[in-house]
Amino acid sequence: MNKTEYAQDCLKSGLSCSQAVLSAFIGQFDLDRDTALRISSAFGGGMGGLGGVCGAVTGAFMVMGLKYGSAGQHDDEEKARINRKAVEYMSRFRSHQGSILCRDLLGADIATPEGLETAITKGLFDNICPVIIRSSVEILEEIISDEKGEK
Repeated sequence: MNKTEYAQDCLKSGLSCSQAVLSAFIGQFDLDRDTALRISSAFGGGMGGLGGVCGAVTGAFMVMGLKYGSAGQHDDEEKARINRKAVEYMSRFRSHQGSILCRDLLGADIATPEGLETAITKGLFDNICPVIIRSSVEILEEIISDEKGEK
């Protein structure tokens, strides 16, 4: 099973978009699944269900932090590298999806009772989120594979 399929299976099993994306990559890092799921749990639904930045995006940023981030003070080169990766990801994601905001991607403001009901009734989580997850994971894999030798 590839990372995209794994992330989509995680979503189907009840994980949020942020948890699903991060889960697909944790095998590459010194991070256990339980910790990864806890860290990423509040980012689903556009950060706490507020319809903001999509969980698939925040999950991808967590992966980039694990891949390119620093546990200490960044030097200028490290800052430039992780920022370059983040900007590249955001540009590609926006190009593919049109927005990074959950409410825009779903076409419903899930932070409101009416918007959440619309999303549930229309099956937006089941139909749109798997596509978003696929896009996020594929973009992330391309960005990471561009520089295999990097930290």
